[in-house]
Amino acid sequence: MTTAADSLEFSLTERAAKRVAFLIEQEGQEGLMLRVAVSGGGCSGFQYGFSFDDTVNSDDRTFERDGVVTVVDETSLELLNGAQVDFVEDLGAASFQIKNPNATSSCGCGSSFAI
Repeated sequence: MTTAADSLEFSLTERAAKRVAFLIEQEGQEGLMLRVAVSGGGCSGFQYGFSFDDTVNSDDRTFERDGVVTVVDETSLELLNGAQVDFVEDLGAASFQIKNPNATSSCGCGSSFAI
């Protein structure tokens, strides 16, 4: 049976996958995955959350890039459909950034957004 969530997409860039793989290696725990979630809050209405997890719940979708598994719950995925996580380094900082085609605006720091 195909559901609406089956057609939703989410991805990591090659740089993001390499950085996540490095961070997971630093954690020293087998089977960790990157969990990306959206919650209410932040200065623009919704905020992104990143964490490591070793569990896939019944309402999760998984996405794989270069051996790195990303887990996103179906509710968050509806707000992240088509989004891509990148890892950006410049002289001032290094951070994960989400390019979300569904966001109509975002705050200056890029950690929250509105739809």
